[in-house]
Amino acid sequence: MIRKRFVLEANPPYVEVTFVLPNCIWADTIHLVGDFNHWDRTAHPFQRDHDGNWTLTLHLEIGHTYQFRYLSNGEEWHTDNKADGYVNNEHGSANALVITDPDFHPHLE
Repeated sequence: MIRKRFVLEANPPYVEVTFVLPNCIWADTIHLVGDFNHWDRTAHPFQRDHDGNWTLTLHLEIGHTYQFRYLSNGEEWHTDNKADGYVNNEHGSANALVITDPDFHPHLE
């Protein structure tokens, strides 16, 4: 799950984006890897919350589309199934998208 909160009163304004993965995911470590951190495999580690869910909050610039994936235990890649969109990558899989445009509204089925 991805939650967004637009902080427009800040200078400069930003989007607080919280990534949440369920507590049933078995892993020693999970990292958020994407174009916002130059695909650094260790820059953004998730932490467990009081319910055991994996969580991470970032401040991202408004008006961008970011690509990302999750990396568990330093070797297994995962794509968020509730992302704002997807784009194929050069490895034969898909990168998830998080869109920080305040006018973006995801299509809900």
